[in-house]
Amino acid sequence: MQEELPLFPLRAVLFPGGLLNLKVFEARYVDLMTTCLREQQSFGVVALRSGHDVHRPGNPISFEAVGALAELINIDSDRPGILQVSCRGGARFRVLTSRQRADGLWLAHTERVDSDEARAPTATQTATVRGLAEAIATMKGQGLAPFLEPYRFDDAGWVANRWCEILPISQAAKFRLMELPDPSVRLQLVDDFLRSKGVVG
Repeated sequence: MQEELPLFPLRAVLFPGGLLNLKVFEARYVDLMTTCLREQQSFGVVALRSGHDVHRPGNPISFEAVGALAELINIDSDRPGILQVSCRGGARFRVLTSRQRADGLWLAHTERVDSDEARAPTATQTATVRGLAEAIATMKGQGLAPFLEPYRFDDAGWVANRWCEILPISQAAKFRLMELPDPSVRLQLVDDFLRSKGVVG
């Protein structure tokens, strides 16, 4: 499936099923959020490789060739011209071509990337699944809710994605994990990392 998407380049990686909170104040993105809300459309989030997420004329940016759809959950405004936006990460896509409008908004011709196959974590990854459940309980006890429900501990891709969102690894490493087509490989890499750091045993 191919389609043209408006893009929101960020210094962050959006994973399918992830929660993304944005503070939107640039006119091009305020207009984009308003349009997406009115027309019930999604936009694309791509991770910046270089440049700034705030538009600066004359300063070029580059972004990764694979991103994820952002589906609006909620938009709120406590100050004029500033939106607090919550989004859910949707399907991944690949950027085929892109162009920038005069107002700075990027548009891309894209094609969808296959969603993760539903696969159960292996028996050797039980500690990593349990570790995520414990991390969620700890964060909830601190009044934090970084993940959207329902929790899918029986899905290797979901478990891997949630760990990737909170691990102290570089944006580039998160992107490489996000674009992996095999969720079992993604979870195994996460499992190996956690074991190497002594987080799970």
